[in-house]
Amino acid sequence: MTVLRSVPAFLTLASSLGSVLASPTNQIPISTSSDDVDDTPLPVVIWHGLGDTFSAEGLQSVGALAEKVNPGTFVYYVRLDESASNDRTATFYGNVTQQVAKVCEDLASHPILSTAPAVDAVGFSQGGQFLRGYVERCNFPPVRSLVTFGSQHNGIVDYKACSAADWLCKGAMALLHGNTWSSWVQSRLVPAQYFRDPLDLGSYLEYSNFLADINNERVLKNETYAKNIANLENFVLYMFEDDTTVIPKETSWFEEVNGTETTPLRARSIYSEDWIGLKTLDRKGGLKFKTTPGEHMQLSDEVLEEAFTEFFGPFKKSSSNNDEAPSEL
Repeated sequence: MTVLRSVPAFLTLASSLGSVLASPTNQIPISTSSDDVDDTPLPVVIWHGLGDTFSAEGLQSVGALAEKVNPGTFVYYVRLDESASNDRTATFYGNVTQQVAKVCEDLASHPILSTAPAVDAVGFSQGGQFLRGYVERCNFPPVRSLVTFGSQHNGIVDYKACSAADWLCKGAMALLHGNTWSSWVQSRLVPAQYFRDPLDLGSYLEYSNFLADINNERVLKNETYAKNIANLENFVLYMFEDDTTVIPKETSWFEEVNGTETTPLRARSIYSEDWIGLKTLDRKGGLKFKTTPGEHMQLSDEVLEEAFTEFFGPFKKSSSNNDEAPSEL
């Protein structure tokens, strides 16, 4: 019997980057010389979601599974503080722009990651779009394959109620409602920085601290963002079929949901005009759409093992070009 793994990266509520934004780093081409060919798997970087921490047992077991599938894998758990408690708090409170900048610095200075030819990366819930921000804004060490589970790539339109005992979440929730677009909220409350209401795109484009930028939705486009995403080998988007935590769940596939109307990614300008490189990546077979049964962050070992087998592993490994995309190129 398959045992569901419930990673506590639920979305109940769902300074230093100035220089990075001013001149973001182009992805360093991944070398393909014969000297680099060996059986050593690439390191794996894992970024957890809202309400979780780098040291959580569930997250650590995911890393152990990655090492089991590809023995010898070095696993790095993104953390915004060495204190597990503070790391969890940072999933609710903080400036995402600065948080991504810190991760850029941490990975670039890591003695193992910085010397690897590339890394693979997996993001759970909000950790998925934050890792995408890493790829777009700095990407050293470069990411080969990025796999995201239930991530809010096209934002959220609502915040689900917090659990009764989660006072950290409730405190953030109280500040979020009615104040989403204030400069104070946009610079301090994490889920507000990927809030996106199709009925109020004007406010979003003007005030969004994070998502509007990494989605390249403003008039001035950052070409480096598109180049770095297009240079990925794989960008794998998992959507939870029964997700009622992320609203809307289709955001995991970059779909636009406006009331009862849903616009698939390939029918949107972000794709057709290739704002962030998704069309280019898709045309070379690197953009993959997948579903997994269950609620938000309910993952079986089978699903994780399948992903780690197909997309992670030795440097020269290649994967299939099959996906579950609902429409044609």
